[in-house]
Amino acid sequence: MSDTALLVIDVQESFRHSPDWSDEDVASFVSSLQSLIDGASAAGTPVLQVFHVEETGDFSLASGHVRTLAPLAIHPDAVFHKRRHSALVGTGLDVWLTEHGIRHLIICGIRTEQCCETTARHASDLGWTVDYVTEATLTFAMSGADGRHYTASDIKARTELVLTDRFARIATVAEVLAGLALPAAA
Repeated sequence: MSDTALLVIDVQESFRHSPDWSDEDVASFVSSLQSLIDGASAAGTPVLQVFHVEETGDFSLASGHVRTLAPLAIHPDAVFHKRRHSALVGTGLDVWLTEHGIRHLIICGIRTEQCCETTARHASDLGWTVDYVTEATLTFAMSGADGRHYTASDIKARTELVLTDRFARIATVAEVLAGLALPAAA
């Protein structure tokens, strides 16, 4: 039994309907994330999917957009719905992790600096060790109140800066997969 779980956060069609959406990094994100999901599944590591839901709009269950972002293929061991930035608030995820002996989390998903980073910080503060896989996160360019423009790369670099050595180990897909125990060949 693995003491590690992969958290796939908010990788959902809802984002395609957001005014911030950009296709620019989607192909590389999906490729990286698919490799991570496939490798975790092959290693027997639980894959947990978290969806953000709201009462109305594109993130509501009624919208039909709260479903896995195409073309990603995922067969999660459990699915959770969240209404806050942290996947650990009000979802039952923390209970599931504790009941299954999970002590180490691998975090990926959408958006790098919002729900993924918030969940990483929260998980660390609650005692889980965290691997944050930036290449398997997606975000979009933003502008600050002062008009300064931040690219998706700028935002990812900032997230790595504030998480490293405080809340998480920043890891590549290859590094995470190398650390997962693959089952012995028959």
